[in-house]
Amino acid sequence: MKKVGIFYGSTTGSTESAAKLIAGKLGVGSEDVCNVANTRADAVDKYDALLLGSSTWGVGELQDDWYGFLDGLKKRNLSGKTVALFGCGDSFSFGASFCDALGIIHEALQGSGCLFAGAVEDEGYSYEASAALVDGKFVGLPLDDGNEDHLTGPRVDAWLKGLKKTLE
Repeated sequence: MKKVGIFYGSTTGSTESAAKLIAGKLGVGSEDVCNVANTRADAVDKYDALLLGSSTWGVGELQDDWYGFLDGLKKRNLSGKTVALFGCGDSFSFGASFCDALGIIHEALQGSGCLFAGAVEDEGYSYEASAALVDGKFVGLPLDDGNEDHLTGPRVDAWLKGLKKTLE
């Protein structure tokens, strides 16, 4: 399996929990699960695959810790690295900007040389709009722990099932 690093930004703990759940299911050690609040962007250099997680705040904004990290990440050589995105949002209260942070990260890394993986069909999700939708699919795994926590485990499992082939 490729060397996987999981990088997340989390304010309330939902995205951190998702990162740890994903790490556990993939067998990624805690030393390879990094909070972007206290991690330098050059930490990604030692990984072949990056799983990047952010919650969406306000009306379609990145989690606060991501701004500086993403600026640094855009300056890194990501050529040939696999990048898969996951994030948390509120599909009921903020259904018009559901998991927009995934779309922000995806757009920011366009042209970086990375290879995106892990797109998810929007079937089964309730939302109005999302910047994370490209060609009818989410650019990564959207989760709504606040309203649909019973779906988090099955959604992570389905996402990882498809993603594991890319990570081999």
